[in-house]
Amino acid sequence: MTNKKGIILYDFFAVAGGAERVILLLAEALDHVDLCLGYRDAKGITDREMDGIKCYELSKKCDIPPLRTIKLMRAFVSKTEFLSGYEWALFSGAIAPLAVANHQEGRNLLYCHTIPRFAYDLKDYYMNLLPGWQRPLLKALIEYTRPRYEAAVSKMDTIIVNSENVRKRLKTYLGVDSQVICPPCETGKFQWLGEGGYYLSTARLENFKRVELIIRAFIRMPDKKLVVTSGGSELNRLKRLAQDSHNITFTGWTSEEELLKLVGNAIATVYIPIDEDFGMSPVESMAAGKPVIGVREGGLLETVIHGETGLLISSNPSEEDIIEAVQKMGTETARAMKDACETRARLFDKGIFLEKIYAVLQ
Repeated sequence: MTNKKGIILYDFFAVAGGAERVILLLAEALDHVDLCLGYRDAKGITDREMDGIKCYELSKKCDIPPLRTIKLMRAFVSKTEFLSGYEWALFSGAIAPLAVANHQEGRNLLYCHTIPRFAYDLKDYYMNLLPGWQRPLLKALIEYTRPRYEAAVSKMDTIIVNSENVRKRLKTYLGVDSQVICPPCETGKFQWLGEGGYYLSTARLENFKRVELIIRAFIRMPDKKLVVTSGGSELNRLKRLAQDSHNITFTGWTSEEELLKLVGNAIATVYIPIDEDFGMSPVESMAAGKPVIGVREGGLLETVIHGETGLLISSNPSEEDIIEAVQKMGTETARAMKDACETRARLFDKGIFLEKIYAVLQ
C-alpha cells in the first residue's frame, strides 16, 4: 500500500506540538503522500519544515474557537472533493475526519490522538470555564459536532489510537474498537547535557494543562528555579501571576535547538495536564535522561514508571503535591534515574512507530 498514492489530513498546524510533529513525520517518511490542512500558521510549523511536501490548505485562520471549529468542519466537507484521486487517506485530529465523506473509493484510516473532548469527556469542564451567556453557544457546537464526528469515525476502515488511554476513551464514548500505536520520539535528538539547576515545564499554556498550579507551587519555593518554555492563551496571565517571583522564567515558544538545550540541562521536567491523551513531552524528557514529575492519570501512566523514571503525584493534584515531589526530586535523585529514563524512552523511538505504521499500510 505504501506504493499507492495517499494523503494525510489534519485539522491545522498552529503550534509545533506532539500531534503536529507526528503528522509532519508521516508526511516526510511515507512515499507518494500529500498533506491536507485546515490552515497553517508558519509560526508553528515553518516553511522550511514544509519544504518538499505538497500541501492543500482549505481555509484561513480564525481566532474565535467555536467559529473556527464550525468553519473548518464545513471546509473539510465542502473543499475536499479532490480526495477521490487518492487510493488511501489517513485522517487525524478532531475535525479533518469529516472529509471521509469525500473518499468513498479507497481505504480510510484514522490515527486518533483524541476525540473532540469539548464534546465528550471534558464537556462540563469547558462549560464551567465560560460565562453563562456563552454556554448555549458551546452546547449548540457540541450538538453540531457529535453526530458529524461519530458518522465520520463509523466510515473508517482502520482505527489507530496513540495510547491505551485514548483506546478506552474511544470505546466508552463511541463504542468502537481500535489498535494502539504510540506516537514517536526522535530519541537521538534528546541528550543529557548537564545540570542547569532548574526544573522545566514544557506544556502548552492552556488551562487544562494545569501550568498555573506548577507556577503557584514554585512561587512558594523561591529557592527552586522553574523555566516555563512554551506559549499559549494563558501566557500573559501566568506571567503576571509570577511577576514578583524571580525564580520563575518564561521563554515563550523556542526553536527546536533551544528546546533541546533546555531539556538536556534541566534537573527534571514537570508535566501535570488533565487526563493527557498520551503526552510526548515526558518521553522527550526521558530520552534526555531527565525524569518526569507527572500526574497519575492519562497517558503518563503508560510512559512514566513511578520511582524509576520519575514521580507520579496524585490525580487532581494540589500545590503541596508538587512541592513534595520537587523536594524529593533533587539533583542526585534525578541523576540516579538517568539510565532508566533513556532505556524507557527507546521503547517509543521513531523507528518502532514507523515500522508499525508501515505494517498497517501494507
